Amino acid sequence: MAETLSSFEDLKSATADTQPEAPVYTQKLDKEGRAYATGKRKNAIARVWIKPGSGKIIINERSFETYFARPVLRMIVNQPFEIAGRVSQYDIMVNVAGGGLSGQAGAVRHGVSKALTNYEPELRAVLKREGFLTRDSRVVERKKPGRAKARRSFQFSKR
Repeated sequence: MAETLSSFEDLKSATADTQPEAPVYTQKLDKEGRAYATGKRKNAIARVWIKPGSGKIIINERSFETYFARPVLRMIVNQPFEIAGRVSQYDIMVNVAGGGLSGQAGAVRHGVSKALTNYEPELRAVLKREGFLTRDSRVVERKKPGRAKARRSFQFSKR
């Protein structure tokens, strides 16, 4: 039968042993020494490989500056490196498909963050605190029948 607890100290000592330990994250690399991750945002899916290097970023076999011409999109992709303090330390190769440029930039950021945690598990807490490891699940609302768009009605006319 279970032992009888007579004080709060007995209760504390009985429950102290049952605390689950925090999960230990390990480095996950492929045969070539790269970390892989998949990032998603809206309808865009990005497959990201990172390895130590000079900071070269290749997206769909094009340079980073030509693929994401707008500075805001480039800033979104570079955010995980700036937060982690790893600017220009990794070479990144990305295949991204679907969605528009904004969704693709968000997908690349998500994938880069996950790949960084696969390469350096100690960065997980920093990136998670900023929300980069969470998939933004917002997608476009579908169009409804009898409506012009998802919620917009057709123009009303009394005649």
